[in-house]
Amino acid sequence: MTSTKSEAAAAVRIGAGLALRKQNELLGLLRPCFARTEPWLQAGKYVSALVSELPRVNGWSIARHGRDRTPDRTQRLLNHASWDTSAAMSVVRRFAASGLDTAARRRGGMVIGAIDETGQEKAGEATAGVKRQYLGCAGKVANGINTVHLSYVRETAGHALIGARQWIPAEHIDDPVKSLLMGLPVGLEFRTKGQLAIDISKDAAADGIRPDFYCGDEVYGSCTQLREHFEADGQAYVLRVPSNFTLTVAAGTKMTCAQVAAALLKHKRRWEIRSAGSGSKGQRWYAWAWLATASPRHHLLVRRHLRTGDLAFHYCHVPEGQLLTKARLVRAAGLRWPVEEDFAFGKDCFGLDQCQARLYTAIARHAVLVMTALAICAITAALVKDHTDTQAPPPVRPDQPPPAEPGMIPLTIPEIKRLLAALTTRPLPRWLVIHWDAWTRRHQARSRWFHKRARLTRTPSFPWPASEMRLPY
Repeated sequence: MTSTKSEAAAAVRIGAGLALRKQNELLGLLRPCFARTEPWLQAGKYVSALVSELPRVNGWSIARHGRDRTPDRTQRLLNHASWDTSAAMSVVRRFAASGLDTAARRRGGMVIGAIDETGQEKAGEATAGVKRQYLGCAGKVANGINTVHLSYVRETAGHALIGARQWIPAEHIDDPVKSLLMGLPVGLEFRTKGQLAIDISKDAAADGIRPDFYCGDEVYGSCTQLREHFEADGQAYVLRVPSNFTLTVAAGTKMTCAQVAAALLKHKRRWEIRSAGSGSKGQRWYAWAWLATASPRHHLLVRRHLRTGDLAFHYCHVPEGQLLTKARLVRAAGLRWPVEEDFAFGKDCFGLDQCQARLYTAIARHAVLVMTALAICAITAALVKDHTDTQAPPPVRPDQPPPAEPGMIPLTIPEIKRLLAALTTRPLPRWLVIHWDAWTRRHQARSRWFHKRARLTRTPSFPWPASEMRLPY
C-alpha cells in the first residue's frame, strides 16, 4: 500500500510539473500575437486566474488575482489592446492538436472534429449577439448569446476546444447604431450556424488539421451548404439529421428517415448491438442499423436506444478511397459527445460562460483565453493518463465482489487545474486585500449614485404637489 501511495504521489508531482511547463510553453508561443509585451503579460495573468480556484471569473476577480490595483488592465486586454485574436486561436489550435496527437501516438485511435454550439445567458440588450433564442445551457428560450465551437477529439487520448465563432443576428449587423455600439467588425456578414461551422473547419484545414470525420447534431446535419462543403473538400462526416430529413434510397425513391425506419428496419436482422464508446459507467450500448442510399458514398446510420427505443439518425459521407465500414461509422458517431464535456469543463472550471464583456472582440478574446487554459490541462491529462491510471480490472460478472483496492482513475482536467492552481497561486498581501476592499466599496457607491440619478429621469411626474400626496398606512 505504501508503494502504491508513493507511486501515486510521484505521478501527481509529475503531472503538476508538466502542466506548469505546458502553460509556459503555450504562453511563449502566443507572444508573437501581441503587439506589445504588457498585454501579453496581462494575458498570462488572465490564464493563471482561469486555472486558479476563483469561485467566480470576472474582471474584478481576475485583476485581484493578478495583483493589479484596478480592473483597468484586464478590461483593456479584452476591449482595446492590440493583439491578433485569430492568430492566437490558431496557435492554441495547433498546440492542442499536436499535444493530443503526441499523447495518442502509442495508442492510435480515430480523430474527430465535433461541432456544436453553446450559449450564455445575458441581461439587457447591449451585448453583441444577444437575443431571445433557444439556449442549450438554459434548456429553453432565454435572453443570451450563442457561439459555435469545434472540439478536437483524439480517441483514447483526450479532447479540447480548438475553434469558436459567435453567432450574430442579422438585425444587429443591419443596424449601424447597434453594430457600432456592440463593436461588430466592419464588413461583418450574417452567417448561419452551419456557415460558421464551415468557417471554423476552413481555419482548422489552414492549420493542417483534417480529422477522420466531422460530427455534429441536427443543426449542422440539416445544413446543405455545410454538407456540400465537406463533400467538395473530400472530408468524411457523420452528421445527425432530424426524422423528417429526406434522402434518396435505392431505385430513386425519396423517403424521410422516419419512413425508412418504419419500412425497412422492421426486421431484427437489420439491427446489430454495438458500443458507441466507453463512458464513465462503462460501454454505451445501442442497436445500430446501416442503410445504403442511391449514392455509393452516402449512407444512413440509425441508432436505437435499447431501453426506450428512441431513434437517432446520422447521415454519413465517406469519400472514395477511404475505409467504409459500419464499425467505423459507429465509432465516429459515438465520439461526438466529448464536445459536451468540453463545454462542461470550459464553464465549470474555466468560466467560459462567466464573461461579463459586451463587445464582440472582447467575447472572442475571452473564449480564446479559456481555450488556452483548457488546452493546457487537456494535454497534460492526456500525457499522464497511462501513468496515473491504476484502476482495478472491470467486473465480468454481476455478482463479482469488489476488489480490495479499487485503484485510482487517471488525472482529469479538473484535477490538473487544481494542481496547477496550487503551483501558481500565491496568497495576496494584506495591503492588497485592504486596497481591493476599499476600491470595491467605493466603486459600488459610485455606481449606486449614478443608478439613482438615472432613475430620477424615469420617475413619472404627478399632477399634484408632493406635499399633498398621502401615503397609505
